[in-house]
Amino acid sequence: MHDMSDTPQPDLCRLYLITPPVFDPLAFRDPLAAALDAGDVAALQIRLKDAPADAVKRAVAALLPVAQARGVAVLLNDSAELAIETGCDGAHLGQSDGDHAAARKLLGPDRMLGITCHASRHLAMKAGEIDADYVAFGAFFPTATKATEHVAEPEILEWWSSLFEVPCVAIGGITAENCGPLVRAGADFLAVVGAVWNHPDGPAAGVRALNAAIAAA
Repeated sequence: MHDMSDTPQPDLCRLYLITPPVFDPLAFRDPLAAALDAGDVAALQIRLKDAPADAVKRAVAALLPVAQARGVAVLLNDSAELAIETGCDGAHLGQSDGDHAAARKLLGPDRMLGITCHASRHLAMKAGEIDADYVAFGAFFPTATKATEHVAEPEILEWWSSLFEVPCVAIGGITAENCGPLVRAGADFLAVVGAVWNHPDGPAAGVRALNAAIAAA
């Protein structure tokens, strides 16, 4: 199984990149390559909310080779079926994205399943029970990517990581400046969008800054 934690330092928190809300798949290959070449990135989530299936397939076809050539796992947001069809390493599902247990069966042992659990211990435990490969908590900070309905505190990361083996991802407005408490609370991965793609010095600088902040924490 492709394990996001196969790193020489298993306790180290790692970056989990999510694509910007809107992008041209072909034009995005170069910024993606620059970001992935700039430092340690565990995974890339291709997130195209409400996009038609053919647009998602075009995006995966363009980006999957870039990520996989660098040993970066690729997860598709919203659809386990499309993740399998397009050859992704797994799927990331929100609470409204269908039957999680059925998705787990569909993905099988060789593909990853991540589940959004907002700020809910109950949802996280349910995700653990169906053998999700990671649970995602957030939003920890205000974010421009989506409307913040759920606010999470670092304590949920401490609670989860002290009790469960399943890795946890922190998401929501995370930057190099504010990520320290999340790393120290036990986040296994930091999911970021704007902190990398909107970095004033470019995505490579964004990755370097976040990796430096994780190491410092």
